[in-house]
Amino acid sequence: MNDRTRTAWTFLVPMLALMALVAGWPLARSIWFSLTETNINDMSASRFVGLGNFIGEYGLFFNPNYTDGFWASDWGTAIANTFKFSIVSVILETLAGLGVAMLLNQEFKGRMLVRTAVLVPWAIPTIVSAKMWGWMLHDQFGLINQILVDWGLIAQKIAWTADPAYALWTVVAVDVWKTTPFMALLILAALQTLPKDCYEAARVDGVHPLRVFFKVTLPLIKHALMVAVIFRLLDALRIFDLIFVLTSNSGSTISMSGFVRREMVDNGNLGFGSAASTSLTLIIFISAVLFMRAARVKLSEESN
Repeated sequence: MNDRTRTAWTFLVPMLALMALVAGWPLARSIWFSLTETNINDMSASRFVGLGNFIGEYGLFFNPNYTDGFWASDWGTAIANTFKFSIVSVILETLAGLGVAMLLNQEFKGRMLVRTAVLVPWAIPTIVSAKMWGWMLHDQFGLINQILVDWGLIAQKIAWTADPAYALWTVVAVDVWKTTPFMALLILAALQTLPKDCYEAARVDGVHPLRVFFKVTLPLIKHALMVAVIFRLLDALRIFDLIFVLTSNSGSTISMSGFVRREMVDNGNLGFGSAASTSLTLIIFISAVLFMRAARVKLSEESN
């Protein structure tokens, strides 16, 4: 080991030790609890059940009590809700963020003020924005319902956050409003690094702006765009606070994180909740790996 490598390890070891203490130990304890039948009200009665929390009579994934199938179970519903929310919200936020970023990348008077104003939804804490939208979407005295009724767009007021037909998509809409500025900021940073001469040449040649976007802009920012999507996808898959505040974690909108919270806090099932938490971690990890692998293959095909 040369001096340079030794110096690198000298700086890395304290950081790795701190990560093991802060992240590794809680994760290890969670995995251990997932293999036990433990109730938070009586920790002394804990007993080892192996994979019983994952498969078995009361398992998350293979449970003989799932007479209507896995996807009809609470855990299956939580997984489906989480992926519905994540996929739809990330797609909408990416498209909206791209449009906002393209607009903010133009030269116009007051651009800095507009850029600052656009970030306001992202700057508001999630709990605050969720409560704010909860009041505006209230089925009796909410502003949104009143406006829609006055404009004749709906015949009667709708329980946006209570009706199973609307609740999940209402949460998606609120999340898109809040998180689009984050995507716009990341994409704008990529747009700011693009060379000006490409656009000047296209302008001189009379190339249509849409063709410039698809042939010049999009290929140049695709790597940054992919990173932004990955960051947002990982964040969306662990959604909890927005759904919990807006819909009280109802069965029609419960997420994987909400399921973990319900089992651990409300029901006190530390072992079963830890199994759900471990499964959530694995699902997010596998989703990220698959998405990154697919993105890498797509980018390599385009480059060839």
